[in-house]
Amino acid sequence: MAKKKATAPKASAKLQIRSWIETFEIGKELKTKNEMTGFVYFLGSEDSSKLNGLIDDHALAWQMDTLKKNDKELVFFVGVQGPVWILRSKGKNSVGHDGLLDEAAYTWARDQFGSLVPHFKANQLKALRIEFAGTAKVQEMGALVGLDMAPYNYRQFVDGKQLVDLPKVSLISSDDFDKSVLKEAAARARAVTMARHLVNLPPNDLNPKSYSELAAKKISWGKNLKITIWDEKKLSSEKMGLHLSVGQGAAHGPRMVHLKYRPTKKSGLKPVAFVGKGITFDTGGLDIKPSSAMRLMKKDMGGSAAVMGLALWAAESQYPGPLDFYLALAENAVDANAFRPSDIVTARNGMKVEIDNTDAEGRLVLADVLDVACKQKGSDDPEYVIDVATLTGAIKVGLGAEIAGLFSNDDDLANELTKAGQRAGDLNWRMPLFDKYWGDLSSPFADCKNSGGGFGGAITAALFLQKFVGGKKWAHLDIYAWADRASGAIGSSGGSGQAVQCLIEFLESRV
Repeated sequence: MAKKKATAPKASAKLQIRSWIETFEIGKELKTKNEMTGFVYFLGSEDSSKLNGLIDDHALAWQMDTLKKNDKELVFFVGVQGPVWILRSKGKNSVGHDGLLDEAAYTWARDQFGSLVPHFKANQLKALRIEFAGTAKVQEMGALVGLDMAPYNYRQFVDGKQLVDLPKVSLISSDDFDKSVLKEAAARARAVTMARHLVNLPPNDLNPKSYSELAAKKISWGKNLKITIWDEKKLSSEKMGLHLSVGQGAAHGPRMVHLKYRPTKKSGLKPVAFVGKGITFDTGGLDIKPSSAMRLMKKDMGGSAAVMGLALWAAESQYPGPLDFYLALAENAVDANAFRPSDIVTARNGMKVEIDNTDAEGRLVLADVLDVACKQKGSDDPEYVIDVATLTGAIKVGLGAEIAGLFSNDDDLANELTKAGQRAGDLNWRMPLFDKYWGDLSSPFADCKNSGGGFGGAITAALFLQKFVGGKKWAHLDIYAWADRASGAIGSSGGSGQAVQCLIEFLESRV
C-alpha cells in the first residue's frame, strides 16, 4: 500500500482575545422575540426619583413598596419583563492612608458589573439591555472593563468557546455616550486577560523557548512594536551569567525578549522600560520546594505576563510615548547541570554573586535584564525602569494577595504608582529600602549572596535588585499574580493580571 504523502503542519494560530463589549449595539433598542431578556441600569448617583420610576416600569405590584425602600447599592428583582439589576454608586467613608487604599469609582463599577456576568449566564439570558444614567466617564469605563474581563475562562478559551454563552447587548445612555470609552475599555480588559491567560498556561506548554516564540509569532502587535530575542548564545556573549545560571538545568534554555514600542509621531516623552520576571516553572532548583509550595509555580512568570499585557495595551492604544518591555525568561529545573548553592556567578554588570539559595532565582534573571534595560543609550535611555515580579512569599505574608509591595529609589515615581494603583483598583503599598539589611546578603567569597536571613525577605530581595539599576529612577512591584477564587471582575480562579491596570493608569497619567 502506498504511503500517504506527509503534509507540513499548519502554522499555529494567533492568540486572539475576543472582546464581548465590542459586540454591543450602542444606542439601539433590542428587537427581541420570545427571548429571555434582562435589564441593567447604572445610576451614576443616588437618584431616588429615577430608581422609583424604574421600579414602576418593571416591578410587579406586590414588589413595589419593598423595592422602593431598598437602600442597597444593588437592587435585583424579577419583574414583568424579566430580571432587573439596578446599581447605584454611593459614596463611602475613607479608610484613611490619605485615600490611597479607598475604593475608586472605577473599581466599584468594574467589580459590580463583573460580578453580574455569572448571573446573566445562570438566567440563560439571550438579550440584555444596559442603560447608563447620569454616569461619569470613569464609571462607564469601570463598568465596561468589568463586563469584558469577567467572561474569561481558561477552558472556554482553549476550547474555542469564548463568549458563546453570553447575551447580545444593547447599550443605552441618558447622555451622549462617548464611543471612545468602549474602545479604551476593550483595550484595558484585553491586556488584563492576556496576562491572566499567559499565567494559566501549563508549564509543559509554556517554557522559555515557546514563550519567546509566542511573543514573536502569535500576537498581532502592529507596526510600531519590534521584537528581539536573545537566546543562550547571545546571553553568553553579553556575559549574563546570573540569567544563564538559573536556566542551565532545564531542557529549554533561558531567553530574553525585548519588545520595543515607538509611536508613529515624534514624542517629547522619554522611554519607560518595564522588566518582567518570567520563570515559567520554579521547582526551587536544588534547594527544592516542598510539593505544596510547588503547586502554583507555573505562575512564577506572572511579572512577565503583566508586562506582555501592558505591551498589548500600548500597541492597541497607540500610546504616544516610547516604551520598552523586557521579559526575563528561564525555567528553574533540577538536573545534573542545575546551578548549586555556593556557586559563584558573575553578573552582566561585573558583580560576583554567591548562590546562597537556588530558590531565590527570580532576582538573578531580573538583575541581568535590568542591567540591559538601564544601560540603553541616546534616545533609548529610559527615564524610569519598573520591574514586575512574583518575587517573594514574604510580601504576601505582609500585604496579602491583592496589594503589591512597592519598592522605589524615587519618591515621585513611587507616589505616582501608588496613586495609579488606587485609581485602577490594582493596589500597591510602598515598602522600605532599608539599606542596613543589605548586610544580610554579605559574603566572604563574593560581592554578595543572592539571599539572606529569614526576616525582611522582600526588602533584601529589593535591595539586591537595586544594585543593578545603576542609579536610574526605578521601582519594583512584588506581586502575587493569582486569584485563589472568583471575585468581582475576576470570573474564575487562576491568573489575576495583577499590576496591568495600575501600570496602564500610570502611563496614561504621563500624557
